Amino acid sequence: MSEGIDPLGDRPVYRQIADRLRQAIVHGNLAPGARLPSESELIERYSASRGTVRQSIAVLRSEGLIDVVHGRGAFVRERTPIRRLSYDRFARRHREAGQAAFLAELEAEGRKAEVQVLHVGRGEPDSDIRERLQLSDDKPVLMRHRRYLADRQPVEVATSWLPLELVEGTAIVEANPGPGGIYARLEDMGHHLEHFTEEVSARMPQPDEARALQLGPGVPVIRLIRVAYTVNDRPVEVCDTIIAADRYVLSYELPGR
Repeated sequence: MSEGIDPLGDRPVYRQIADRLRQAIVHGNLAPGARLPSESELIERYSASRGTVRQSIAVLRSEGLIDVVHGRGAFVRERTPIRRLSYDRFARRHREAGQAAFLAELEAEGRKAEVQVLHVGRGEPDSDIRERLQLSDDKPVLMRHRRYLADRQPVEVATSWLPLELVEGTAIVEANPGPGGIYARLEDMGHHLEHFTEEVSARMPQPDEARALQLGPGVPVIRLIRVAYTVNDRPVEVCDTIIAADRYVLSYELPGR
């Protein structure tokens, strides 16, 4: 065996080969879009069987590092993540300019943004969402479900929940709420937004999320739950967002005082 492969070691050979290839990807020796050596090349390089090499490729694919294209080979997954600038994306100047956060974000990066409104209507949130909205079980809730795309690639799906009594009869119940999005409409109605909270966690996607985001095997998602509050600390919206973890960088600026 060559290149540091130990056939008698505790770690299986296919995982040792995967380790070498992973290291080449992480260190940039195999750049995004680059084709991995063919099965025949890897067999010769590592004196391994075809089955062992295929196991190694399967490991990297399950980790979301590569895509396998039938008849062409394995390629390092393209990564052009969006930088989500949390300290800037909800600045009032964006709403006043008629831009919702996602559109402003993508425009700043010179990328094409698209928002697909999948459903708007009454919804039944779970108890956690109701608790965050401070609503009892008998209060109706508006649901807005969307999918966001960057350069025609889906990057996140989001569901907003708002008290129906607050927004009924306004543009917020329409598929297109107008320039600046629902936050601009809330402020038009006199609900001045004072602050937002966000909780971030990570997990593997559910089947419907993987389909909506067109995720490859092994790609996790980020779940981000945001609550928007008015000046009197009233929660007016909860947004439950599922983000493709390989397509975003979450950037935060935190005070040091």
